[in-house]
Amino acid sequence: MPNLEADESLNHLFTWKKFMDLLNKSKPKMTLLIVGFIISLISTGISLMIPLFTKNLVDGFSLKNLNAGFIAIIVAAFLIQALTSAISSYMMGVMGEQTVANLRQLVWHKIVDLKVAYFDDHQTGETTSRLTNDTTVVKSLVADQLPSFISGILSMVGAFIVLFLMDWKMTLVILVAVPIVALLMIPIGNWMRKISIRLQRQTAEFNSLSTETLSEARLVKASNGETTEIKNGDNGIQNLYQTGVQEAKIMAIISPIMLLAMMGILVAVIGYGGVRVQNGTLTIGTLVAFLLYLFQIIAPATQFSQFFTQLQKTKGATARLNDILEQPVEDLSAGKAVDVSGQTIAVHDVSFNYEADKPVLKHISFEAHPNSIVAFAGPSGSGKSTLFSLLERFYQPTSGEITLGTHPINDIALESWRGQIGYVAQDSALFTGTIRHNLTYGLDRDVSDDELWQVLKLAFADQFVRDMPDQLNTQVGERGVKVSGGQRQRLSIARAFLRDPKILMLDEATASLDSQSEEMVQRALNNLMAHRTTLVIAHRLSTIVDADKIIFIENGEITGQGTHKELLATHDLYRQYVDEQFNN
Repeated sequence: MPNLEADESLNHLFTWKKFMDLLNKSKPKMTLLIVGFIISLISTGISLMIPLFTKNLVDGFSLKNLNAGFIAIIVAAFLIQALTSAISSYMMGVMGEQTVANLRQLVWHKIVDLKVAYFDDHQTGETTSRLTNDTTVVKSLVADQLPSFISGILSMVGAFIVLFLMDWKMTLVILVAVPIVALLMIPIGNWMRKISIRLQRQTAEFNSLSTETLSEARLVKASNGETTEIKNGDNGIQNLYQTGVQEAKIMAIISPIMLLAMMGILVAVIGYGGVRVQNGTLTIGTLVAFLLYLFQIIAPATQFSQFFTQLQKTKGATARLNDILEQPVEDLSAGKAVDVSGQTIAVHDVSFNYEADKPVLKHISFEAHPNSIVAFAGPSGSGKSTLFSLLERFYQPTSGEITLGTHPINDIALESWRGQIGYVAQDSALFTGTIRHNLTYGLDRDVSDDELWQVLKLAFADQFVRDMPDQLNTQVGERGVKVSGGQRQRLSIARAFLRDPKILMLDEATASLDSQSEEMVQRALNNLMAHRTTLVIAHRLSTIVDADKIIFIENGEITGQGTHKELLATHDLYRQYVDEQFNN
């Protein structure tokens, strides 16, 4: 979908019900809201009394009236009004901050629980932009603009009521301007909403570009890609600039309109009031009080343009956040906890496709018996890693079924199923942090240093860790860049040892290593595979010649399965692969 169409579609997704539902999900502290509202009422009431004091002072002005008691009342009124206003603003601000913190937790928990398919279709930078930028937009409305908007509304309503009671004719002069300003602001607000949605999209796209470029800095440098990335970044920045200029243009229109309206009202009130004073139908004190009340209306009214501008931005942010919150998630606890030990994994006529009419796997069937090694070989892109993804339950088969003993694996709780699987990939990921953190990642139990050193020894990783200055507390850097590929693989194997998995899945775990590192990693893998059901995707066939079963996959279909000797005798392409690898 073109960007403009996507923006328009997102624009139509917003409803006030969804916005209120989003706030309700964020569980605002109603006690703070109610108490803050009450204190704001008190503050507004006191502020509305001050012009009345001024009116009486002007109309009945004399030095005798300026006694200590009267001055003390005026000062006390100002102090109490300032104090209650500060307390109310603080409480409303805390409520807004807490609400947005809850919203961020809600979105973060949702993102972590999303299915893998969501991340296939959405760039990482786009998703993080939803979590940071869009929630910040909501925060600005709820925590910053909303408290001042509520207090402003109270002040304006109270001032209008007092003004109407004082002199309804003068009040009508002010009210005439309200529908005029509203008619001007409505189309500007719609324009602002469209620009805000575009700005949020472009921010997400730029965030995605920068995240991807920075995370692959070595590839950029190795490929002389600096010029390309600078150009891409400049285009993103220019798009943001142009949209920002349009936003500034709207703000430049809104402020003068509001100022012109307010100044027009002020001039009209002073002019009309001056005539009334000359005619003797209005006292000077009443006119002064009227002007003071008018400032209590004008001051919040000028802030309302900021509130409604932020409200338009929040509409786009709400639509994007709701889009995430409405996505299906994985329920880790749904199903039964099943011990996989001693049970056969069976794949029954499984087919799968990422897109309709583009099958990746076609009618796959095989069995992996307990404590056996089943290896998968075949050309790149034949569907081997996709099969592993189905076994991990990242995706569901388009047709067919996978069972463990008599249980369909879909009936097993994901937490139980994945908790018994150890996975080592070709380029095993490490998180930013220490070696200790990476080894214990995902475990919900305490692990002693002795246990960590034991699994490192089994993975032939203990020596290089001991040689590091901080040993278990050594920082591995982003994605493990501070350790070599072979060291990274052995740390991943040690992590798998610590999980003590019943099922082991190895996805070309030695494919990208040099011969010396491969030998070390293979020895560690041999330790790890003992007494476990092991599924292996192999690029180097020398690592799987002793497998109990080798399954050869081409174009998503099994074209042969058996032992190494059996496939040598019956499968031409497998025999060709063996000749190429063993005789070179």
